[in-house]
Amino acid sequence: MSKHFVPMTPALEEYLTRHSTRRDPLLAELCAETARLGEIQVMQIAELQGSLMSLLTRAISAERAVEVGTFTGYSAICVARALPTHGKLLCCDVSDEWTRIARRYFARAEVAHKIDLRIGPALETLRALPRQPLFDIGFIDADKVNQHNYYEEVLVRLRSGGLLLIDNVLRDGRVIDESQTDPSLRAVRACNDAVAADPRVEVTMLPIADGLSLIRKL
Repeated sequence: MSKHFVPMTPALEEYLTRHSTRRDPLLAELCAETARLGEIQVMQIAELQGSLMSLLTRAISAERAVEVGTFTGYSAICVARALPTHGKLLCCDVSDEWTRIARRYFARAEVAHKIDLRIGPALETLRALPRQPLFDIGFIDADKVNQHNYYEEVLVRLRSGGLLLIDNVLRDGRVIDESQTDPSLRAVRACNDAVAADPRVEVTMLPIADGLSLIRKL
């Protein structure tokens, strides 16, 4: 036994993925199409994250989900597939271009009927919803400057015992480098600190991909 983390290498990451995820031809095709977009492809979540999101959605028998930041649809498909037939996923994004790809794959994955994709500023979309428990699980992966705002708006609409996942909480490890002070990095640090001190939740930060906070509302 050891309390130390195993250093992550590309080979070990591939091993973890192979032993955690059943390769899905449709998602593999979506990954390939997203990769052809160029540098912007880094916005897509890791396969291991998608596998975990599906597992958690099923584990808590979630029926209602929300996602802030949909991009080309990988994470949304992982969650929507794990929802029951009558389940619903609200997706918030600002890009018609990227979500046009997502819509095609939603249809091919036969989950389009579960997904309500709303284009526009996510804060406006969320604030237009009643301030009451609407969701069982949520995922935040959008602009980092508003990370804490998204957290607050989703949390107030999450049921007790519900789960909230926040992506990119490590920022390539730069989150601990106080000499780096760009606005998005400062916002991530501030959100991480606020979540860790929030008496309304319990949280575990996982070193998956660029860091994933797993939060349970008390």
